[in-house]
Amino acid sequence: MIRYSLRCERGHAFESWFQSSAAYESQEKRKLVSCPSCGSVKVERGIMAPQIVSKKGREVAVAEPAASPVPAEMTTTESTPLLMSQERELRAKLKELRDHIVKNADNVGERFPNEARKMHYGDIEHRPIYGEASPEEARSLIDEGVEVSPLPVLPDDRN
Repeated sequence: MIRYSLRCERGHAFESWFQSSAAYESQEKRKLVSCPSCGSVKVERGIMAPQIVSKKGREVAVAEPAASPVPAEMTTTESTPLLMSQERELRAKLKELRDHIVKNADNVGERFPNEARKMHYGDIEHRPIYGEASPEEARSLIDEGVEVSPLPVLPDDRN
């Protein structure tokens, strides 16, 4: 996964995650990347520093970012009021994303791998879908170039 800092033509800055840079470029070309503030599909990437997770599990910045998206003190595992606030905000955004997908896409259940392939190869018309796939099926789809991403699931969603 890769996180891009994005900016729309109206100057709204936002971030989004993509499976790869090729996935971003494909989605941008098909006008699937839009500004969450104004809906504009005229979006460009900003400068981001690559992040590497060391064997000890700590994030290490490889290059100096133009504007650091996560302050250095945020990479610790200590709980602080600021971290807890940011975690709540992140959870709310993930829930909003998932709710948007569920509301605007068809749940094809266990048929997801087959439906995604059919769309990828042009056998059926493209439409937003979600469903179930085993880790092996998901890897196979990705290996074939089919753009897939897991739906975010939060611990408090399992009630």
